[in-house]
Amino acid sequence: MTIAVVMGVSGSGKTTVAAGLARQEGWILLEGDSFHPPANIAKMKAGMPLTDEDRWPWLRAIAAKEDELRAAGQSAVVACSALKRVYRDILIGGRPDTVLVYLRGSKALIASRMEARKNHFMPAALLDSQFATLEEPGPDEHPIVADIGGSPDAVVEDVIRQLKERVW
Repeated sequence: MTIAVVMGVSGSGKTTVAAGLARQEGWILLEGDSFHPPANIAKMKAGMPLTDEDRWPWLRAIAAKEDELRAAGQSAVVACSALKRVYRDILIGGRPDTVLVYLRGSKALIASRMEARKNHFMPAALLDSQFATLEEPGPDEHPIVADIGGSPDAVVEDVIRQLKERVW
């Protein structure tokens, strides 16, 4: 049983990679955005970045679902920005069967992808705030780091390869 938390800034491909991983491995997919309360989505649609106070209940809701799945012995993939270490501590801390997957890419690449997206509540204008908030995972978090420069399928395959190389 594994929980993989796929993290990165908006536009890095979290949902695409998490969905591909879930499909390939037969795991449950949890889209972190679906756990946001309506007030958070309204705030982001208005171009306002979320505060930590906005994020705590959202992160705790995701973590509660992770724990429910873990208790049932079900593997899952969570797509969640998890930009700060304190956010990842809520989602991963004390869960030895949970692994962090960091989708890393340049600001220019991600900005171009965000500009091409349709019907997403997160405007490209908030990308600067995403990068300003981002605390890249350190070695002590034992992340799987995947470069997002390739195709989504290539990124998924890279993540799966790195997962299988881990000794649990």
